[in-house]
Amino acid sequence: MAGQTEAKSHAETQTEGRRKGTILEILGASTKLGLTSFGGPIAHLGYFRDEYVNRRKWLDEKSYADLVALCQFLPGPASSQVGISIGMMRGGLLGGIVSWIGFTLPSALALMLFAYLLHHVDVSSAGWLHGLMIAAVAVVAQAVWGMARSLAPDRTRGTIALLTAIITLLWPSAYSQLILIAAAGLFGRWFLTTSDIPEAPRLGISIRRRTGVAAWILFFGLLLGLPILRTGFTSGVLALFDTFFRVGSLVFGGGHVVLPMLQAEVVPAGWVTDAQFLAGYGAAQAVPGPLFTFSAYLGTVMNGWIGAGLALIAMFLPSFLLVTGALPFWDAIRRRPDFQSVFKGINAAVVGILLAALYNPVWTKAIYTPYDFCLAIAALGLLMLWKLPPWAVVLFCAAGGALISALT
Repeated sequence: MAGQTEAKSHAETQTEGRRKGTILEILGASTKLGLTSFGGPIAHLGYFRDEYVNRRKWLDEKSYADLVALCQFLPGPASSQVGISIGMMRGGLLGGIVSWIGFTLPSALALMLFAYLLHHVDVSSAGWLHGLMIAAVAVVAQAVWGMARSLAPDRTRGTIALLTAIITLLWPSAYSQLILIAAAGLFGRWFLTTSDIPEAPRLGISIRRRTGVAAWILFFGLLLGLPILRTGFTSGVLALFDTFFRVGSLVFGGGHVVLPMLQAEVVPAGWVTDAQFLAGYGAAQAVPGPLFTFSAYLGTVMNGWIGAGLALIAMFLPSFLLVTGALPFWDAIRRRPDFQSVFKGINAAVVGILLAALYNPVWTKAIYTPYDFCLAIAALGLLMLWKLPPWAVVLFCAAGGALISALT
């Protein structure tokens, strides 16, 4: 009886977590993440997991990993796409838009202000900024440990995760992750059984397949049509929108991969100088949220607030259309029994990719001295032993980084 009561209580908790949320609830959760998620896209996935899986229980660990796997396959910013997907689960298309706004707007506004003030403010050597990078080490380490226990608990899947991490580190490219995820899925299909896999719960996607198909048509229509329109019309606005939409549509590998693509588009064209580009890139490291909001900085330099809005929307619109098109079909595919073994391998590979990212770029950009390592250990203890929320650990590490900088 006690076991049944406990199981019922757990089921009720999961059901409660997956009920549709209000728009204000979605906006509040995503804005909190947009204000506190430092450290880049892999760190963002750790923050998301803590907020949406552990604390709010809006979805379970396996569904979260399946979303991460889907967004790793799609071009564009994976962490933003995961956030949009979770927003759609809670509140449909409007929920996805609100989730994107909450996660994106804080860093976009900060970078727009940086575009006006950066020549008078230098944050490149700020101790508190280095402390924020150390906080990301602890957050990602916690996420890797938690996901490994759930998604790679046996020898076979643990080996997949470790091999994926090793190959990712030794073969760094924009497409290596896609190849490794596909290979892990094929291995899982043929060599991993589904007998011990619980039935995948529905993601709660209310988007119809008809809407998904329309989103794909619009995506390819804009991707192919904008360059044609650009050749026929001399318009700075059209050229700006086409450039950022195309980059946002074709980049694989996250925010750091998009930077050289953007530089090749905007610097030779004379829209921004090389010095302005590099200064904005430095500022982008100091703000939370997605690195793709660097587009807001470039748009501000090019054409003020209007340019910032156009560049930001054009940069993220492909991700929104791709997610809208994929989710209605993904939810059905991932729940088919014959695909469960595929996702068993894919989810183990996702753990390996996160493990590799824990070293590079998260660790390599943050841990330089024994003081840094000690601060990272303290932050990890606060997260895993004392169960402090990530935003509190971020503040702790910012203060610790400033103190280290003052003493050394």
